Amino acid sequence: MTDSNAAGDETAGDGTPGNAPNGKAGLRGRTILMSGGSRGIGLAIALRAARDGANVVIMAKTGDPHPKLDGTVHTAAQQIQDAGGAALPIVGDVRNDDDVAAAVAAAVERFGGIDIVVNNASAIDLSRTPDIDMKRYDLMADINVRGTFLFSKFSIDALRGSDNPHILTLSPPLNLDPRWAGKHLAYTLAKYGMSLTTLGLAEEFRADGIGVNSLWPATLIDTAAIRNMPGGGTMVQAARSPEIVADAAHAVLVRNSRDCTGNFFTDEEVLRQAGETDFSGYSLGAPEDRLVPDIFL
Repeated sequence: MTDSNAAGDETAGDGTPGNAPNGKAGLRGRTILMSGGSRGIGLAIALRAARDGANVVIMAKTGDPHPKLDGTVHTAAQQIQDAGGAALPIVGDVRNDDDVAAAVAAAVERFGGIDIVVNNASAIDLSRTPDIDMKRYDLMADINVRGTFLFSKFSIDALRGSDNPHILTLSPPLNLDPRWAGKHLAYTLAKYGMSLTTLGLAEEFRADGIGVNSLWPATLIDTAAIRNMPGGGTMVQAARSPEIVADAAHAVLVRNSRDCTGNFFTDEEVLRQAGETDFSGYSLGAPEDRLVPDIFL
């Protein structure tokens, strides 16, 4: 189960090669390397960037249609191109060193570099400790923690060549209220491992000007991962659409990376900073006061 948090030309539109770090030209000509992204929040982020004319490289395991999940890397690439961006779909596993190295190399070869890394791939299992299968524990540890570290690590050299490099990870604030660990320790460890990666990379590469941040929804988001959980079909009626996270991610990624690093944002927080206060358009029918808050907040 993937978390709600799982080919195109070198330039887009008129061929503008990129945007200034002040973000006035949006993400036009910027190259994004994303883990996952065949569907859900990752795809929404990719499509928002594509509307600016970004280049999006998606590495995900779903190369062929899945019986329970919509979308593949190839259908996502087509949607990105239809939205106005350039796309490079790559079938690969974020747990595999060679796959990640190949994805980074392919992004650099096709588009000349990497400006943004989005750590979107994630696995979820909310089982309590006595009930968690250790294969599921290992899966979450490998995809969420190791995958985020690996995807970021292998991209550092390419990011150093960008004038506004960002790493954005879809993981929560490091909330040490013990109730979250007590509810689902295995998943909490895996998601907080992603957030600790943000904390460490932001400090380690501050002098390089690489902005490293995490982003998390303030409310439940309608994704396949949620719908496939017991009772998920009912839960998503009190959720928001993935587009709120996509708009928030866009708002972060157009900022100057040297001035925006080491943050654990929520989507609402970012959009409020950008001047948006009415989020009702993202809701799927429930009033704002009936929406389900996301975990870890």
